[in-house]
Amino acid sequence: MIAVITTISCGKTGPPLPPLVRVPVAPANVSADRRGATVDLRFTVPSANTDNSRPANIERVDVYAITAPASVTDEQMLKRGTRIASIDVKAPVDPDKAVDEDQPVEDADPAVGTGLDQGVEAHASETLTADVLSPADLLKDVKRARKPLFDENRPLTGPPSAVPARVYAAVGVTRDGKRGPWARRLVPLVPPPPAPAAPTIDYDEKAITVTWGSIRRAPETSEAVLPSRAIGTTPIVIRYNVYDVSPAVVNGTSQAGQAGQSGATGNAGTKLTPTALDETKFVDTRMAWGERRCYAVRAVESVGGMTIESDAADPKCKTLTDTFPPVAPANLKSVGSEGVINLIWDANGESDLAGYLVFRGTGGDLGLITPTLLTEAHFEDPVRPGTRYVYAVKAVDKSGNVSGFSNRQEETAR
Repeated sequence: MIAVITTISCGKTGPPLPPLVRVPVAPANVSADRRGATVDLRFTVPSANTDNSRPANIERVDVYAITAPASVTDEQMLKRGTRIASIDVKAPVDPDKAVDEDQPVEDADPAVGTGLDQGVEAHASETLTADVLSPADLLKDVKRARKPLFDENRPLTGPPSAVPARVYAAVGVTRDGKRGPWARRLVPLVPPPPAPAAPTIDYDEKAITVTWGSIRRAPETSEAVLPSRAIGTTPIVIRYNVYDVSPAVVNGTSQAGQAGQSGATGNAGTKLTPTALDETKFVDTRMAWGERRCYAVRAVESVGGMTIESDAADPKCKTLTDTFPPVAPANLKSVGSEGVINLIWDANGESDLAGYLVFRGTGGDLGLITPTLLTEAHFEDPVRPGTRYVYAVKAVDKSGNVSGFSNRQEETAR
C-alpha cells in the first residue's frame, strides 16, 4: 500500500501591489551650445518609458535653467530654477496600452495630438541677461533639505565650481504631472572669445575654400598685479566652427544629409564642422553651380570641460558661377577608310560635361565641322579621298565653357 501525503502551506496574502505608473525616459542626445549671449539647446523627445515600454507616457518636455553648481538637486531645479521652455508632445490616449520593447509599436495605443512626434529632435534657446548671470541662493534650502546640498556620492556633470556655469535640464512630464528622469548639460558663464574677422571665400570646380584670420586671447589680468609669466597653467586654446548661413539654410530649408553637414543649429545656420578646427581654413565640397553660399565663422574656447563660442563674424557670401572649362580631350586617334575618316578619343570625366566639338582643316587653321555637340567620344567624317586632313577636338561643359584643343591628328581617306 502506498501512502500519499500532501502538504498544504498556510500563509497570509500581502497587500495589493500599487498600479504601475509609467513615466518617460530622460530626453536623449541633449546638447547646450553657447554662442555669444545665446544658448541653443537640442534634445531628442522621449519615445519610451523607464520600463522600456512604448510609446512614452508623455505630454510635454519642460526645460529648466539655473545658475548654480553642477550638484544642484532636481528639487532645487524645480524650486529655484527657471522654466525656459515647455514643448508639447503627442501623447497616447491610454498610456496603459503600451507594448514591451520586443513587441511592434504599431500594436500600442498611438500617440495623438498637435505636439511634436515622439523620437524627433526638439529645440529651445535662452538669452543670457544680467539677471541670468546671478547665482541662485541655494543656502535657503540647506536647513530643510533631507540630504546635503552637495552630495559627495553624486557624480558631477560639469566643471569645477571655480568656473561659473548655468545648468540646463530637460524632463518629460506625463498628463497627470509626473516627471521622468532628468537630462542635464552645463554652459560656462565666462565672457566668450572675440569674433574672428569676416572670412574670405574662394572656389574652383571641385570645392569652396573658406579662410579667416586667427584669434589670440591672453588670460585676463588685473591692473593692480605686476606683469608675470604663469607657471603650470593651461594656455587658452582657440578653435573655430564654420556655419552655412545662406538664407535657405537659416530659414530651415537646407538639404539634409549633404556631405559635410553636421546638423542645423536654428538661426545660427548649419554647422559644417563636426568638431572645431585648429586651422583657419575650411574646405566645403558641396558644389552646386548657381547657388549663393554664405559662411560665418565663430571662435570656440574650452572652459572647465565645457565649450563657448563667440558671436559670429560678419558673414560673407558668393554665388557659385562656373567659369572653369573642362580639360582638353586626350589621345585623339584616326583611321582612314573609303571616303570616311573615323575619329576616337578618351572620354572626359567631368560630371557637368555637355559634349564635344570636332575641328578640321587642311593647313594651319581648323574649322568647326560639328555645330551640334557630340555626346560620344567618336566621330565619322565623310571626306574626299586622297586629301590629307588635320583634326582636333574640344570639350564643352553645361555652362558653355570650352576646353583647349586636343592633340592634332592627320589622316587621309582612301
